[in-house]
Order: sequence, then C-alpha cells, then structure tokens
Amino acid sequence: MRMKLSALILGLAAFQMYLSTAVAAEPSNNEKVIKDGMMVTLQYTLSGEDGKMIESGTNKDPIKYVQGTNMIPAGLEKELVGMKVGQEKHVKVPNAYGAINPRAYQEIPKSQIPPNELKRIKVGSMIPLTSPNGQWYDFPVSEVKERTIVVNLNHPMAGKTLIFDVKVLDIQPAPPIPAEQPAKPQSPAQPK
Repeated sequence: MRMKLSALILGLAAFQMYLSTAVAAEPSNNEKVIKDGMMVTLQYTLSGEDGKMIESGTNKDPIKYVQGTNMIPAGLEKELVGMKVGQEKHVKVPNAYGAINPRAYQEIPKSQIPPNELKRIKVGSMIPLTSPNGQWYDFPVSEVKERTIVVNLNHPMAGKTLIFDVKVLDIQPAPPIPAEQPAKPQSPAQPK
C-alpha cells in the first residue's frame, strides 16, 4: 500500500510538471516580447521634434510589421525590442528616414517636360516621376534653373528627428514567407 501511494504521488508530481511545461511552451500574449521574426501590431502617433502631430494611427487600422525586416525605421525598430503587449513607449528617432543625401537632388532638362506642365512648375510644386519598378511618386521641385529643374528625391522625412508614441497591441510569430514557385521548364523546341 505504501508503495502504491508513493508511486501515485510521484506520478501526480510528474503529471503536474508535464502540465506546467506544456503551458509554459505556449506563452501568453503578455509573455511574448518583440524580437526578430515576430509579427507586431502597433498603434502609433508620429510627431515632429517641434511636437506637432504629423500622423496618428489611433483612428485607423493599426500597423503590422515583421520585426527585423526593415519595414519601419531602423531606429524605431531597435527601440521596440523586448516590449510586451500593452506596453507603451515614447521614442525619439534622429534621421528616422536617413540623412539628406545631396546626390538625391537630380536635374531634369526642361525639354523633357510637356510645355503645359512646365508653365505650372515652381519651387515647392510636386512633379510625378516613375521609379525603376514602374511606380509613380511625387517629388518636390527644389530649384528652377534656366534649362533644368532640380528635383529632391530624398524621402520627405529625411534629415528630420521624429517622435513615435507607440502602444504594442499584439505580438505573434510571423507567418512563413511562401516559397517562390520554380519556373516551369520550357518544352524543348520541336524539329522542323
């Protein structure tokens, strides 16, 4: 009887230990922390160094990004490491979108711009340009010269210190990236 009782106690202890490790293997949202490879959902407000609000995501869908993939400014991403769901943080990021690159000012010959558009162009106006991948972006004109216009291709927030007030809403493992489908092999040419 004594042997059966001690075996029962030992069995219960082992079962409790199993349950505690099984539960611990699946952390709750409060135990998950922001680290590389995690899908993070944030609510944010973006302000300039002067305190003026630039953008607020409080009345919009929250943003989702995968930590460690440069989907958000690197300085902000670095400051979010280790945060948990429900935590809030005030983050000041100098040059959040990089420093101003003097080489990003490009001259465009006026001869390449339609005359009716050229009449409207002045310093500060936006000019649509296509990127190498075919997308259209508007860039500001920074100078109008006799034969060219100078366009600033820097990110609009380049060189600025930005303030991010963030709240972590959710942290989950990022979904796997679907593997690219291999190209179908071409059928060999048929002899004529």
